[in-house]
Amino acid sequence: MLRAWRERARALRREAAVYYLAARDPRTPWLARAIVLVTVAYALSPLDLIPDVIPVLGYLDDLLIVPAGLLLARRLIPPEVLEAHRDAVASSPGTGISRLGLAIVIVTWLVTAALIAAVILRLR
Repeated sequence: MLRAWRERARALRREAAVYYLAARDPRTPWLARAIVLVTVAYALSPLDLIPDVIPVLGYLDDLLIVPAGLLLARRLIPPEVLEAHRDAVASSPGTGISRLGLAIVIVTWLVTAALIAAVILRLR
């Protein structure tokens, strides 16, 4: 069962690469781009709400949050854009994610940490 969940998480990460590339496509609406970038940043982030080292539960957040974001983005992105980028990811040996993707992940977590710190400091 755990092996199947891991494979599903890997498939979601490949699909996240497709959506990342679609978000960079000028044919994609801006709202879809924003949703994709936040979802992909979460999917690629080494930090999770529930750490992956916890059996079963570690992959639960990836299996709920990432598909929800991608489902919302799929409704907003034109189908021909998604198909073009699925073909590109399938034919490339890598994930299609650049250093920009890493920068987005880092900035997202830094902004989140700063917001949490600001809220905690105001509560004191």
